[in-house]
Amino acid sequence: MNNLLRIGIGWIVLSQAVAGLWAEIMAAERPNFLFIYTDDQRWDALGVVQREQGDKGRFPWLQTPHLDRLAAEGVRFRNAFVVHSLCTPSRSAFLTGQYGHLNGVINNRTPFPRENLPHTWSQLLKQAGYVTGYVGKFHHGQQSGPRPGFEHSASFLGQGRYMDCPFEVNGQITPTQGWVDDVSTDYALGFLTAHRDKPFALVVGYKSAHGPFEPPPRLADKYAGQQPRPVPNLNVPAVYAGKFRPASKTQDAPKKKKAAQAAGRPMLQGYFGCLAGVDENVGRLLARLEELQLADSTVVIFTSDNGFYLGEHGLGDKRSAYEESIRIPLLVRYPRLGQAARGKVVDALALNIDLAPTLLDLAGLPIPPSMQGRSWRPLLTGATPSDWRTAFFYEYFYERPFAVPTVLAVRTTTAKLIRYPGHDDWTELFDLTRDPYETRNLIADPAARDLRHEMEAEFDRQSKLVEFRTPPTADLPPDASATP
Repeated sequence: MNNLLRIGIGWIVLSQAVAGLWAEIMAAERPNFLFIYTDDQRWDALGVVQREQGDKGRFPWLQTPHLDRLAAEGVRFRNAFVVHSLCTPSRSAFLTGQYGHLNGVINNRTPFPRENLPHTWSQLLKQAGYVTGYVGKFHHGQQSGPRPGFEHSASFLGQGRYMDCPFEVNGQITPTQGWVDDVSTDYALGFLTAHRDKPFALVVGYKSAHGPFEPPPRLADKYAGQQPRPVPNLNVPAVYAGKFRPASKTQDAPKKKKAAQAAGRPMLQGYFGCLAGVDENVGRLLARLEELQLADSTVVIFTSDNGFYLGEHGLGDKRSAYEESIRIPLLVRYPRLGQAARGKVVDALALNIDLAPTLLDLAGLPIPPSMQGRSWRPLLTGATPSDWRTAFFYEYFYERPFAVPTVLAVRTTTAKLIRYPGHDDWTELFDLTRDPYETRNLIADPAARDLRHEMEAEFDRQSKLVEFRTPPTADLPPDASATP
């Protein structure tokens, strides 16, 4: 063997060794991901937010020490929103980075597609060598079996139940005992321990604080006797209230009862008791990351699938476009980003469709052009891009049998325009700087003519930007002209 051949072979071997070492280094540098989200948690249902609001805080007695710790050690987004305030469409938006009118999921009964699976962050991370897992509430109708796009899953059907809920562990029905979100956390802890030596991406979907608001017995009386402070929009009914009649009056009755009781003590006690259980379980997850020495290398994201009315505008539930419905908590902790991402508060507009591109970006992977969101990475360290969004488009499609019409809106950093297709007379315009509770509709106010023209133009821009269209699968609204 001549010297040149020896050198050539040696170079190949050395190159392969260096490439292998570099691959190991890159794998070691890739962050883990722990994405935790609740159901129906309002943006202000955090102790840290209540303290920040002071006398304006509606729930000054609320305590969420573990979530507050997450905010203190990471970044808290003050203006985080969903682009469709409904469980299943929002969950699909988190996964795909797309609006429902594009990914096809626009109501609570649509399963997430198994075939022709759209690009999801879980699928792309899995292809890049991540171990992916889904634990807890998935809620795409009664969809069963392993969760699409995830390698491992321990989940339950639909809404499940708060106590002794059967889980499907990788598709196999498994009985469980205890409070459902405790059980989900147990499965999540097992996943973290089992996959500590590989890059992982885990979703933990909590049932809380969805109705029927059943906290674990240990926390059932935690907020007994507590009352919320009143807010200006409690006595300002939704513009469509009493004017929109769903197809089934009988099925609509429970929603009206929930709205009437939304500010009552028993419901509040259950709602916030459930969130107390979530806070405890988030503390367990953070503790396990520390025990496994994974805290510094794991991106922890906490949020909710949508907001929730607690009597504002006379409403319970969510769906429509007022602030309490579309605004969500959002906390992100990633110690590797350094001091700039610790204890930081961000006011830029963040959306649920941003999650997918953010995870891919932090993992060093390309973001598919099909994703409509943007990575939060620059926001986490204070480098807000000059072209960061100052407005976004909102959509909700009427869903049988609920008494909320189709709603389209544009929300900027300072104002909101809400349209109800087929009902131009219901159009609403709010100056959020002067009227954060949305009590004064300015649509017919001559003094707000310039704001109206500005927001109508922004509505058109944002609608085109997201390629809005009404999906053919949307429910046909009933005749809404009749009053009760």
